[in-house]
Amino acid sequence: MKKYFILFFFTTLLTGCANIRLTPSDLVTEYYHALNDSDFNRIIAVIADSITIVEGEYVMPYSQKSFHEQFKWDSIFQPTYRIVELEDQNNQIIATVASSSKRYKFLKSDPLTCRFKISFNSDGITKLESLECLDADWNVWQAERDSLVNWTKRYHPELDGFIHDLTMNGAINYLKAIELYENRKVAL
Repeated sequence: MKKYFILFFFTTLLTGCANIRLTPSDLVTEYYHALNDSDFNRIIAVIADSITIVEGEYVMPYSQKSFHEQFKWDSIFQPTYRIVELEDQNNQIIATVASSSKRYKFLKSDPLTCRFKISFNSDGITKLESLECLDADWNVWQAERDSLVNWTKRYHPELDGFIHDLTMNGAINYLKAIELYENRKVAL
């Protein structure tokens, strides 16, 4: 009888733990921890069936499958994320996040600290909207990007188009272009 009671107790405990709902702050924290760990399975556990990313005029809706492609593109640059602040505002979270990556380093914006408005439904995170990047110098960013794109087009046309290719292969070509461009500077 004692064995059955212990089995019943643990079964009830485990079933109850599986139904614990994370708070919006917990979802955001888990999302960024999963990004840091490059663990897409943990990411899909905290996002809804579809998620929208808004950056300025660009509104990019994703299914979980297409978001995986975005995740793979981003992961090539070996990003890290650090939550600076979370504010709860009317069932949304305003997250200030500092991120570093090989791409940001090249674009002279490392770390890049941005504020995001994050929205939810009962299934998880539904929208990440970039509000502002506090320390970004977009003129420097654009000059570095344009210099790389123009140089690549001239000297390595096999990599041309990487800037618009948001696949994993596009990100690999982006990193190759950065490496070749920086090695050119060293050789001078």
